[in-house]
Amino acid sequence: MDTRTCCGRLVLVVTALIFRASVSAMVVLPAEFNEMVAASQTIVHGRVVDVRSYETAGRMTIESLVTVQVLDAIKGQGPLGPAEAGRYIYFKLPGGQVGRYRRIMVGAPQCERGDELVLFLKGSAPAVPMPFGLTQGVYRVSRAATGQATVMPVVNAGADRVVRGDPSRRPLELATFTNLVRTIASSQP
Repeated sequence: MDTRTCCGRLVLVVTALIFRASVSAMVVLPAEFNEMVAASQTIVHGRVVDVRSYETAGRMTIESLVTVQVLDAIKGQGPLGPAEAGRYIYFKLPGGQVGRYRRIMVGAPQCERGDELVLFLKGSAPAVPMPFGLTQGVYRVSRAATGQATVMPVVNAGADRVVRGDPSRRPLELATFTNLVRTIASSQP
């Protein structure tokens, strides 16, 4: 074999390996709701009062620190002490904007000042907690025209298939949702 043929084959092999590696994907199955309640150290209903982005890892990435005023403590401790109504807790999210640089991570929730959320946070001091499963641990509270607070329940991961318009996926009243979480949390060791 001459040198040209050998180099040509080598280029083809390397190209095939590069393309093979670039088309791989990751599939993440959501945790069951009971598992999420058990694994979360802190669960609160609160309102976002501040979001600050900062550079980490030697300016290689950007994270955001979200500060939340607790409206209702459902389970556990915050990073600064008990998660009680009126106190503040914080958590971090990957991504954010610092100056002209913006970093977005697919699958990570984005929070803005004024958002009303039910948060399932994993991690305890001295580490800064993060939402359980990123987006899975953030439930947005919606206030319809009637002013009633509702939360959209999760899709049942064990279902054979997800059906559009499924009646089990109707918004739950916030009080019903928090009572469900408290019941699950109290039944676990």
